[in-house]
Amino acid sequence: MQSSKVRRKVAPNTTGATGIDSAEKLDELLISSAICNGEDLGPFVRKTFGTGKPETLLHHLKFFARSKESEIEEVCKAHYQDFIHAVDDLKSLLSDVESLKSALSDSNSKLQSVAAPLLASLDSLVEANTVSKNVDLAIGAVTHCVRVMELVSRANQHLQSGNFYMALKCVDSIESDFVEKTPSSTLKRMLERRIPSIRSYVERKVSKEFGDWLVEIRVVSRNLGQLAIGEASAARQREEELRIKQRQAEEQSRLSLRDCVYALNEEEDDEFGSGPESSDAGSSGGGLLGFDLTPLYRAYHIHQTLSLEDRFKQYYFENRKLQLTSDFQVSSMTPFLESHQTFFAQIAGFFIVEDRVLRTGGGLISKLEVENLWDTAVIKMCAVLEDQFSRMQTANHLLLIKDYVSLLGVSLRRYGYAVDSLLEVLSKHRDKYHELLLSDCRKQITEALSADKFEQMLMKKEYEYNMNVLSFQLQTSDIVPAFPYIAPFSTTVPDCCRIVRSFVEDSVSFMSHGGQLDFYDVVKKYLDRLLGEVLDEALLKLINTSVHGVSQAMQVAANMAVFERACDFFFRHAAQLTGVPLRMAERGRRHFPLTKAQNAAEDTLSGLLKKKIDGFMTLIENVNWISEDTPQGGNEYMNEVLIYLETLVSTAQQILPAKVLKRVLRDVLAHISEKIVGTLCGDLVKRLSMAAIKGLDVDIQLLDSFTEQLTPLLTDKEAREMKKAFVEIRQMINLLLSSHPENFINPVIRERSYNALDHRKVATVSEKFRDPSDSIFGTFGTRGSRQNPKNKSLDTLIKRLKDVS
Repeated sequence: MQSSKVRRKVAPNTTGATGIDSAEKLDELLISSAICNGEDLGPFVRKTFGTGKPETLLHHLKFFARSKESEIEEVCKAHYQDFIHAVDDLKSLLSDVESLKSALSDSNSKLQSVAAPLLASLDSLVEANTVSKNVDLAIGAVTHCVRVMELVSRANQHLQSGNFYMALKCVDSIESDFVEKTPSSTLKRMLERRIPSIRSYVERKVSKEFGDWLVEIRVVSRNLGQLAIGEASAARQREEELRIKQRQAEEQSRLSLRDCVYALNEEEDDEFGSGPESSDAGSSGGGLLGFDLTPLYRAYHIHQTLSLEDRFKQYYFENRKLQLTSDFQVSSMTPFLESHQTFFAQIAGFFIVEDRVLRTGGGLISKLEVENLWDTAVIKMCAVLEDQFSRMQTANHLLLIKDYVSLLGVSLRRYGYAVDSLLEVLSKHRDKYHELLLSDCRKQITEALSADKFEQMLMKKEYEYNMNVLSFQLQTSDIVPAFPYIAPFSTTVPDCCRIVRSFVEDSVSFMSHGGQLDFYDVVKKYLDRLLGEVLDEALLKLINTSVHGVSQAMQVAANMAVFERACDFFFRHAAQLTGVPLRMAERGRRHFPLTKAQNAAEDTLSGLLKKKIDGFMTLIENVNWISEDTPQGGNEYMNEVLIYLETLVSTAQQILPAKVLKRVLRDVLAHISEKIVGTLCGDLVKRLSMAAIKGLDVDIQLLDSFTEQLTPLLTDKEAREMKKAFVEIRQMINLLLSSHPENFINPVIRERSYNALDHRKVATVSEKFRDPSDSIFGTFGTRGSRQNPKNKSLDTLIKRLKDVS
């Protein structure tokens, strides 16, 4: 009603607007069109306010609203009719609903009466299904718990039997597959509490086993190192035996012993294995170098299972490093000579074990870690060797340690370890070792020489001959002599030969297996020093202090001749031991290294013989130098001298080499000549008769005959050289017996026939030989007689020689 009143109020206003001008109508149409079309009225509002006339816009809006009220009223009328019709329909529907309600009530009563038993049955079914589900859940829970308990029981059994890996696998299975699904909270809490405890228990047990293995492996390592070094020593011994056979074969070939049949059988070195792979048959070891690594690998595997791999690797490395550090300790209570084998064997065994662990441990230790350990060990071993070698004063001790260290190097080089630093330490002490060895040999040689009785060595058995002669190649013939055999040398020779041979072998042993292949020159250098400085000086001292008789001097001279052959053997032996061809060794040979002692021995023998001859030459005082009768059988002194010389030669031939005997006899004969000439020139002889000179001529002829008797020992050339020993007295006698002694003044004749004479001696002897009847005082009784032409020649000779003087 109110709305209709409003419409009636608005309508007159709208109708009263007919007086608006056409512009306002246009604006009204535009606003109406915009409202009908749902457009934005913003531009109209802004324009209105921009012109400052909002009343116009309001007027237009109000006019538009009044124009729509009639339309609204018509719509409401149409809707009101529809509402009346709807009310009528609802009233008719209400009656239908009431009848439907009564029908539904009847149907509901019937349904409830029929469905009540069914509902009861349904409740029973639902309850049964619930119980069934609960039972199934209970059975599943029990089955789950049973499986858990079975795994628990199995884990306990593995723990009791020590099968920790399987126990841990059971525990892991329980933890990953069953703990979260376990329905029993009590069981679940028990499992969550016990699983860490079981793992801790397994870790403790495995760690204890590993600790026991660490203790045990120290003993095993020492035995392992000793075994490896022992096998290296055996292999070296087999190589030495093979080289000895080869040298024997070469020697036989060199001597062209075609009737000797020999064969070299190389022994396969299969006892020592072919390398580290020979001991990789399993974790328990293989071959002779077998050792058990099962506890180690078991502990490593268990820690891998426990996800503690890195911690175990570090634990293993630190413990092994501590063990190696403890192995470096050298006891001050035990001499290093007694403990060095244990010391080096322990280290060798340690690194043999580490090499196996590196190759079969699955990454337990890295190659870099092993190399670092080895570098540390090498530095320590070098320091220990330097310290111990600096204290040692016995060559044999140093050689024993060197040999063992070289065997250590051979053993560990097979496993890929670098041992050059150790070998360099050994080479560094080469000079000290040889100095000690020379000192030891000097003492031994001095003792051997002091025990010499200067007697020929008697050998009753063939083995003695082999041991003292053949072993040093001292024989002069390949024919074995009959026994008992008296050697031309004394016991000093084989004793010294054994010392020198031992020196050569020790020197070669020290130089061998030290990384240097060609060391013959080094061995030769020290052998020269041994022979030239030690043996030569010792023999020289022996000759100067202990040789007092001819037999002793003769024996020493004979020994020196044998030593000359022995020295050839020493250098050949050194060449053979060092693997140098004999032709090269012989090409590099120098002079005889015992020259001083040899010359001293021959000089001493000559000197003693000269003293002995001087004893016989004293008989020359009994010669009647003015006798008119010529002795037919020679003078007494010469007969005694010849008897002694013949005895000497018969004795010396048995022991002295021919060349030594020749040199000694030449010196003795020259001494006899000098003694005769000296007597003629001396105060003992005042005058000389022709008979005395002829007697001397007979003496010299006896010497010639003695020299000719030596023909089996001398060649014609050597016999001529031997006669030159008494050429002075021979030329003197020839000059005195010649018809023209003044020919001595002739340079040509003197050079040809009297070149050994001294003019002063000739003048002295000629003065004594001149006939006294031709002297100044002798002319009183023979004033009218003619002077002897020979005496005249002598006078001329004497006068000319005095003028020369």
